[in-house]
Amino acid sequence: MSNTTSGAQGSYTQSILLMCVGVACLSANDAIAKTLTSGYSPLQILFLRNVIALPITIVIALVMGGPSALRSYRPVTHLMRGALWVVATMMFFTSFIYLGLAEATALIFVAPFFIILISSLFLGEEVGWRRWLAVLAGFLGVLVIIHPGAATFQLIALLPVATALVYALLMLSARWVDPRESVWTLLVYLTGAGALLSALIVPFVWVPVRLGDLWLFAAIALFGTAGMTMMTQAFRLAPSVVVAPLDYTALLWATLFGWLIWRESPGAMTFLGAAIIIASGVFNILRDQRQAGS
Repeated sequence: MSNTTSGAQGSYTQSILLMCVGVACLSANDAIAKTLTSGYSPLQILFLRNVIALPITIVIALVMGGPSALRSYRPVTHLMRGALWVVATMMFFTSFIYLGLAEATALIFVAPFFIILISSLFLGEEVGWRRWLAVLAGFLGVLVIIHPGAATFQLIALLPVATALVYALLMLSARWVDPRESVWTLLVYLTGAGALLSALIVPFVWVPVRLGDLWLFAAIALFGTAGMTMMTQAFRLAPSVVVAPLDYTALLWATLFGWLIWRESPGAMTFLGAAIIIASGVFNILRDQRQAGS
């Protein structure tokens, strides 16, 4: 085996490990957020998470990208992205109050399909019929999970879907970030913009933080930042076709955390819908990789 092949495999193994641990960290972040929603507004949770995480992200950016990682050439773009992130996170955290963790997690997986939809309808990108079928299958999975028309249907179940739409806009907005800026710059400014924008509104919903909850706010900042950092690094070390499907392991973690903490037991329709969404998403990832290699 050549040194090049051995090095590539080692890089892939490292990226897979980073992605799996990163997804687990973000799932823990979501579980802690759901716990905190019983006593605090989603906006206050988001604000404190960003304030605590900001110095951590600055240190990470300096270590990984050097002083240049703190420079932005288009700060207004980052402010716009921060606004999208605040809206998306608030909606997702709010859904935790009413939905199970696994159900909310499964529904947010439709974000890649919104990206395809927006790219085709508004950005003029060409989307083949196979991709359209995958998009339709993904939204079919959503219908299976929320089963509209059934007696158990809750309108609040659309919140994670709306979150996925705003998250898709956030991902697409990265195209307007100056190409001279690194992913570490995006991480710092997204966290900073989120802290700044949420600070403008949080006084209206603020409640005193209980001393016993301080460690939970610290944990959500640490897990969230660690998860985003590891997942970012995983995509830098290996092709997306290797690491992107591992994002769906979040459903396993969400199911586990939901059962351990709240004794949530997702129904068969949730798992069926999630399986459809995941299968469609993996198809799109493989399709992207095949087209990129052709």
